Amino acid sequence: MASSSTVSDGARRDTRAGRPPRAGRPPRAGRPQGVRRHLPTSPWLFAAPGLLVIGVFILYPFVSTLVNSFTDRRTLIPGEFVGLANFRELLHDDMFWIGLRNSTLYVLGVVPALVLLPLLLAMLVQKNIPGIAFFRSAFYTPVVASIVVVGLIWVWLLDERGLVNSLLEAIGVGRVGFLSDQWLLLLSAMAVTIWKGLGYYMIIYLAALANVPRELHEAAAVDGAGAVRRFLTVTVPAVRSTMVLVGALSSVAAFKVFSEVYLMAGPDGGPAGEDTTLVMLVQRTGTGLTGRVGYASAMSVVVFVVTVALMLLVLRADRKEDT
Repeated sequence: MASSSTVSDGARRDTRAGRPPRAGRPPRAGRPQGVRRHLPTSPWLFAAPGLLVIGVFILYPFVSTLVNSFTDRRTLIPGEFVGLANFRELLHDDMFWIGLRNSTLYVLGVVPALVLLPLLLAMLVQKNIPGIAFFRSAFYTPVVASIVVVGLIWVWLLDERGLVNSLLEAIGVGRVGFLSDQWLLLLSAMAVTIWKGLGYYMIIYLAALANVPRELHEAAAVDGAGAVRRFLTVTVPAVRSTMVLVGALSSVAAFKVFSEVYLMAGPDGGPAGEDTTLVMLVQRTGTGLTGRVGYASAMSVVVFVVTVALMLLVLRADRKEDT
């Protein structure tokens, strides 16, 4: 009652003075119930677990490897700064050039197959016909299988007394040294990589093919284009960005290959170490009680630089085609 009479008296005084009556002060807007003010640090608190994982398992190992590449550190010895001595030694290391050669050949042999074959496979299984789900699952099964299990299975198949050689001998061809010949061993490892990666990249292509308008194929068919011509003029341009993505991913994975060659060639890298890859050489050089961590770190830096260069080359080629 007191507050209402005070407001009324003020309005009368304003009226006598010729001024318009003052409106009462609006009530202060209250904060909605259940809503709290967020601190500026709240987004960082949510991102902290992920940033911690990235820092511990990615950034710190990367910086540590980069620093160690300029030292002569060993497994149990901290080491001292030696500048570019490790990189100069790489230039005169025959095993380094063998590993670089094999890793490069692996990229040249695996990447074209993993860009084209999964696309053809995706085109075969994209049609909705009875039983197609079984084939999709069958083609994807090698992806989820352990690489150790897959490698051992292929070793048993390609061994001198394995199933493949037994069949070749039965038909009169004779036994083939898939795991004893330098080049056949490398080709066999490439075949395992391609076989295991087909299903993974097939799924990527299936997602891309689902976005290709059916009208484009129908229009090309009306114009008299056959299956091959429709593939080259309709399908390939429509999924070209996906092909670039597959090429970049498979290039990096092929250059860093380890498990397939290690399982099939052994820790020594095949006959006289001629099938050793760069990543195998890093593992062999930097592990053990007398491992040369600094020298292995220098090789790891080279692997990193080459993989980044591969991705940039693929992206540059894609941009040239766009222009």
